[in-house]
Amino acid sequence: MRTGLWFLVVGASAALTHMAVFALVAPYLLPELANAAGFCVAFVVSFAGHRFLSFQDADTPLWQSFKRFGVTALAGFAANEAMFVVLLRVFELPNLLALFIALVLASAQTFVLSRFWAFRRKHG
Repeated sequence: MRTGLWFLVVGASAALTHMAVFALVAPYLLPELANAAGFCVAFVVSFAGHRFLSFQDADTPLWQSFKRFGVTALAGFAANEAMFVVLLRVFELPNLLALFIALVLASAQTFVLSRFWAFRRKHG
């Protein structure tokens, strides 16, 4: 239960960071590139929060968790970017609404990969 609560808090913080960076750079970049910029900054918030709050009892060493979470986050970003492009270009949703929906939908995948692989818990 506590893991889920922290995951939501950290995830919401990272998502808000992602959206804030997106909003700041969107006037100067293509929306897809602004999404990537938001992801890069939010990655730091997400990793630190998940490692030290959501999955603080992880059985994996810090560097191993970082590498695994990097793969997890990139998989989440790939799903996010694909959904974002479809919502933005096909359904013509406004930038921030498309980004918000894509972030929410990709978060479930990130949780599962984080919980059971990147930050594997101690057993026993």
